Amino acid sequence: MTLANLFALAMIIGVNVVVRMLFPNELELFMEAELSDAILRKNTVRDVVLGNRILANERVLDGFGHVSIRSPVDPDRFFLSRSRSPEIVTDSDIMEFDLDGIQISEDARKPYAERFIHAAIYAARPDINSVSHHHAPAVIPFSLSDVQLRPAFHMAAVIGGSVPIWDSQHEFGDTNMLVDSLEMGRSLARTLGNESTALLRGHGAICAGADVRALCAISVYMRDNAELILRTLPIGLSQYLTEGEIEKTRATLLADMPLDRAWDYWIARAGFSGM
Repeated sequence: MTLANLFALAMIIGVNVVVRMLFPNELELFMEAELSDAILRKNTVRDVVLGNRILANERVLDGFGHVSIRSPVDPDRFFLSRSRSPEIVTDSDIMEFDLDGIQISEDARKPYAERFIHAAIYAARPDINSVSHHHAPAVIPFSLSDVQLRPAFHMAAVIGGSVPIWDSQHEFGDTNMLVDSLEMGRSLARTLGNESTALLRGHGAICAGADVRALCAISVYMRDNAELILRTLPIGLSQYLTEGEIEKTRATLLADMPLDRAWDYWIARAGFSGM
């Protein structure tokens, strides 16, 4: 069949029909891939919502703070809610951004000013697929004192052995204390380095995990560890977990079985049992 005949046939019965006739297997594979990508995106958007709702319910996030997840379809993009309180985030609030913090699609709704935290961490850390930023009151004193926020009990091993402190004053002087530029986000990501958590002096914390389950565990137990240490200080804090204890316990707690168990528990507590 000549090209002219194909064109004439397409005009009569439609381009899609002609493509199906000529390339049935290739079209089927393409459609399957498109469907698979759509399902992955839908599930990721759902998990962004659940991550926000879980950390709000666990009182790590309040009216502010946010959770993001890297796109499983394109690792140079991530999903994050529009500027909204975490406890009321829904599927329709989720936006997609590139690693410069630029919104992918046109949307008149206002994004978070601190989306650059997420963009910079994903750009610097290909091993990280979920990020939170929170202002849990218990962690902030450790950004203002010499007392370290190292793991003091076994569940806190998930935060890792070191929690660096980022002080925007060193590079940016007096600011509004928000990480609202890519330059600031990259500076914070450098302070985070290869760790799972970092403190922002007088502001809050960031947490980073291999997936949203790990991210929730790190965020919750960072806060719990801070509360435990603050309760221990009046009677004398004499010992943290050893490096070896942290390494072995962290590997145990961040395995699939413990994470699935904790995730199901947090989902149920947030009112989404069975999802």
